[in-house]
Amino acid sequence: MSRVGLLPIPVGDSIKVDVAKNNVVTVKGPKGELSLQVDPDISVSFADGELSFARPTEQKRHKAMHGLYRALINNMVTGVSEGFKRELEIIGVGFRAAVTNGVLELALGFSHPIYFVPPDGIKVDVDTKRGKNPIVLIEGVDKQLVGQVAAKIRSLRPPEPYKGKGVRYVDEFVRRKAGKTAAR
Repeated sequence: MSRVGLLPIPVGDSIKVDVAKNNVVTVKGPKGELSLQVDPDISVSFADGELSFARPTEQKRHKAMHGLYRALINNMVTGVSEGFKRELEIIGVGFRAAVTNGVLELALGFSHPIYFVPPDGIKVDVDTKRGKNPIVLIEGVDKQLVGQVAAKIRSLRPPEPYKGKGVRYVDEFVRRKAGKTAAR
């Protein structure tokens, strides 16, 4: 039995939820609007400020879809009310980041700067005041898109294990390796 799917999603007063006949759930809030096409086997109902989900049978596929769509729509409700944020730290001598006209410019030790244009719905900012390393802040209402953009920026120069240089998540631990030892 899906334990995640059985939990109802509480919806605040500032959020409007619309469940269409073709199982499209639209969530509007102070930060934006998101919609999702739910599998036709899963029934979605909105009553008394709570979203609830039901499945037709106990098949493995229906149990999986039950929990999946409940989690996805819960992320939508959280996104339009509070939003999601990821932070990336840039570590390395001469590694820099700046935002000009909504475009992220990164200097990551290559012979050229890297320009990253964030997709619609994603806001990118750089914080240089919080410590010695610049921190790239990625914010948006879509949890999947925020994580994807953060992973894409991190993949431009992933942290290396010897000196720890590169782009990493703020809460990420990079396991360090011992370098070569001099032969005596």
